Amino acid sequence: MTSLPEAVTRHGPGFLVCATVGIAAQFLSDHYGAPAMLMALLLGIAFHFLAEEGRCVSGIDFTAKKVLRFGVALLGVRISVDLLLALGPGLIALLVLAIISTILFGLLGAKLLGRGWRLALLTGGSVAICGASAAMAIAAVLPKNQFSERNLIFTILSVTVLSTIAMIAYPLVTSTLGLDHRATGVFLGGTIHDVAQVVGAGFSVSEETGETATLIKLIRVTMLAPVVLVFSLAFRNMQSGEADTSKRPPLIPGFVVGFLVLAALNSFGLLPQMVVSTASDVSRWALLLGIAAVGMKTALKNIFDVGREAVILIVAETLFLAVFILVGMHYLG
Repeated sequence: MTSLPEAVTRHGPGFLVCATVGIAAQFLSDHYGAPAMLMALLLGIAFHFLAEEGRCVSGIDFTAKKVLRFGVALLGVRISVDLLLALGPGLIALLVLAIISTILFGLLGAKLLGRGWRLALLTGGSVAICGASAAMAIAAVLPKNQFSERNLIFTILSVTVLSTIAMIAYPLVTSTLGLDHRATGVFLGGTIHDVAQVVGAGFSVSEETGETATLIKLIRVTMLAPVVLVFSLAFRNMQSGEADTSKRPPLIPGFVVGFLVLAALNSFGLLPQMVVSTASDVSRWALLLGIAAVGMKTALKNIFDVGREAVILIVAETLFLAVFILVGMHYLG
């Protein structure tokens, strides 16, 4: 077992590099309005050479895996049963069906386009649930192959760009369709991939729209744990090319357990508001550093190797989700 000083010596340089990139990404986001996750990813890719050899390799790998999963686990503090009860069974059923249908649509689309099921689950899950955070959580439990990191980078980059486009375009769509403030919030929260863009789009319309959109989005985030759990159980017996095949992964990944425990504690009101606020901030920074590390581990040329079929797939999944939510809202009245 590695001692704390040894772990700091081993992982410290790489972690500090990721932290520096994350801080730079947040600075650009605060001052120029660019999505912090996207900035962290692009800056990370620019420092890919640090992940190839040298003192930073171990720390970058640690941040891309452990720190990232820690950030996903802490998302649980933002979830509670009260969020579910505030919506009503109809909207909850619509969101659950939308998530399941989008993932199944991704599998069908990937098959028609001649792409693998790993990419389908990764893109479909990230589009359906919560963008980059979902992509990283799902990638952590999918069996690895030689394209795993490339597909993850592609998915994170794509959903972030599509979220930014949707943040601008979707309020115009809802205005054209004549949706009221609450319906607009339901649509924005149910279709835009990343939380930050949901908040930006919602509050750009009105206070009511922003609050509704944020609530709907957090319900989608709630679905992350069960989806990852199902994937983990489904692929538990599959061998990974990068893993020790003498061991099987745990029945329930540790970060999923952490997510569920924190959500339960928050639901029972056992977490003080200061703890929830602090944990949310730590989660955001952990995910930011994790994305920077994932960017460092991937060569830019590998992203373009993913092919136009993958682009078609993730755009089609995005459009499918938007149409599904609109049609569902129509029938719910």
